[in-house]
Amino acid sequence: MFNHADFDGHERVVFCTDPDTDLKAIIAIHDTRRGPALGGCRMWPYASAEQAVRDVLRLSRGMTYKAVMAGLELGGGKSVIIGDPRTEKSEALLRAMGRFVNSLDGGYIVAEDSGTCVADMKVIAAETAHVAGVSDKPALGGGTRSGDPSPSTAYGVFVGLKAAVRHRLGRYDLDGVRVAIQGTGSVGTHLARLLHGAGAELVLADLHAERAQALADELGAEAVAVDAVFDQDVDVFAPCALGAVLNDDTVKRLRAAVVAGAANNQLDAERHGEALRKRGILYAPDYVINAGGLIDVAYERSGIARDGDRLRQHIDGIAGTLSEIFVQADAEDLPTSVVADRLARHRLHRRH
Repeated sequence: MFNHADFDGHERVVFCTDPDTDLKAIIAIHDTRRGPALGGCRMWPYASAEQAVRDVLRLSRGMTYKAVMAGLELGGGKSVIIGDPRTEKSEALLRAMGRFVNSLDGGYIVAEDSGTCVADMKVIAAETAHVAGVSDKPALGGGTRSGDPSPSTAYGVFVGLKAAVRHRLGRYDLDGVRVAIQGTGSVGTHLARLLHGAGAELVLADLHAERAQALADELGAEAVAVDAVFDQDVDVFAPCALGAVLNDDTVKRLRAAVVAGAANNQLDAERHGEALRKRGILYAPDYVINAGGLIDVAYERSGIARDGDRLRQHIDGIAGTLSEIFVQADAEDLPTSVVADRLARHRLHRRH
């Protein structure tokens, strides 16, 4: 593990097994110098344990960088459960996961992620107090919503996408801007509705084709096969599913001028940030643009979740952070991913 390519000095990596429920999970705590590690619990049918290890290590480091770039007093962590959330999830399995989280004495705070939801977190909360994203709170558009941070994640991506379009295309509105969204789960759906309301034209794709088609019918958008989404003639490509979608093959196929989406770890490898730059494609670093959900649950944990205006203002700050990265990347002729990593490391070490 110490020699793993993605280890990056993690403080703790915990492998969790429970024979009674067949739970197989990994909790990775990357850095807690700024505060406890907060990050979601992903449930996914990984093809191998190695895939799960790579994912959780990359995700937890991304959470460290996400927290510091969002100005939060939190560290970075993540957990993954190996299994199909549609067929293998159970109350007993989730409660077993909660006991493992509780054994870390608050060093890791769990929240929902791909394959888990607010209801799952409430089950986990029966075993541990170290859970976020379970309390009702004000909706950004008024009213009340559940603890699900997806609307805040989507709103932050929407804000960041507009900043990227302004920087790359010189557009101050989204009217007629074509956006291809890969992944129409909770975040992708919220983002699609925000973009539709702003006048964008949408192309949608999802691993579950019927879900993408239903949303396309609702919004008057076009639905395409999941692999075809990379080939669409659009202004913006918004990856909102799993990570590592920008690779040697897909970067060459993109016809967009901007990549701005909610997925974590969008670059398959560091070199793909440079590949995007060489093609003239502006990349909005994922852990910066998708920080809205983390900001949301951080506000919930701090007890100021009822202040919806303050939450919105904090998420709106994503645009300014991205603009700073874009300007520096242009000035130094560097990939935005390199500039963002450098800024994150500087801000992390400057505090300590």
